[in-house]
Amino acid sequence: MKINKTNAARLLDKAKIRYELIPYEVDEADLSAVHVATDLGENVEQVFKTLVLQGDKTGYFVCIIPGDKELNLKLAAKVSGNKSCDLIPMKELLPLTGYIRGACSPLGMKKHFPTYIHETCLLFPFIFVSAGQRGLQIKVAPEALIREIRGEVCCLFVD
Repeated sequence: MKINKTNAARLLDKAKIRYELIPYEVDEADLSAVHVATDLGENVEQVFKTLVLQGDKTGYFVCIIPGDKELNLKLAAKVSGNKSCDLIPMKELLPLTGYIRGACSPLGMKKHFPTYIHETCLLFPFIFVSAGQRGLQIKVAPEALIREIRGEVCCLFVD
């Protein structure tokens, strides 16, 4: 099966970063990273979701966390230099990032936003993030991804 490259994959090519494009079965009723992990047969702690937020001081920023976790908004606000923050409304996602829900990649957004990734990403030789379209994930070494997205590793939730 031929997989068409996404903008996110082309950015990794340009940066000479090794990765794999991994297809999965899309369930329109369940776009969760937990579903993606199950379909891929992978550990859900390695399948990361990309969330876009708006802070009261710094504006938009991105948080990347394991698929089965809930973002702690207080921690996200603190690491991003805000007093408070919230997820952006769904209708703003496409115009702001160029991506739709269930396909938001930390790579290749319309513009670069400050990006924070949960520290557990470094526990694994590779993690999965959206390739920028539903039904496609990128398998990549976390250190390489962090360099490319100019991400900051930090704590974004408390178990």
